[in-house]
Amino acid sequence: MLQTTFTIGADSMAHVILAGFMATGKTEVGRRLARLMGRTFVDTDGLVEATAGRSIAEIFAVEGEEGFRELEREAVARVVTMPDAVVAVGGGTLVDPESRRRLLAAGPVVCLRATPEAILDRVGDAESRPLLASLSKEERLAKIRGLIAAREAAYRAATHDLDTTDLSIEEVVDRVRALVGEA
Repeated sequence: MLQTTFTIGADSMAHVILAGFMATGKTEVGRRLARLMGRTFVDTDGLVEATAGRSIAEIFAVEGEEGFRELEREAVARVVTMPDAVVAVGGGTLVDPESRRRLLAAGPVVCLRATPEAILDRVGDAESRPLLASLSKEERLAKIRGLIAAREAAYRAATHDLDTTDLSIEEVVDRVRALVGEA
């Protein structure tokens, strides 16, 4: 895990970026954190959907993961030029070297984590999750474990790491604030 300190002056701000696997709390934590910090909240998945005019599931169905990742890369390039914000990025965003480099340069990146079992429970109906749709519960758990393992090196590049498995959303928000200060 990269340990970077962001020294923020009065005329310079940094994004707070929430990364990590699906269902670790990035979006909900991001919304609440943005409110507390008086910042805009941006979800790159939402930005991709708005730009494409389709859901992520539809993008995956038509363009595949490769097409989605290109749209995601473009969304990251846009986000890092925006004024200071709290940004939630998709679970695979940090795997892309270009996106990872841009995000790490834009502000502290907090990787939210949870056990595969907790993620499976949080996902619930996986049909809206293209990487897990149409799989049995056992297959979803195996897929989650495999994806986490494949992404581990990218997740370790984050500035901070936080396990959300046994924490409430409020506890995660408080811990993220403690990690990033008022970045």
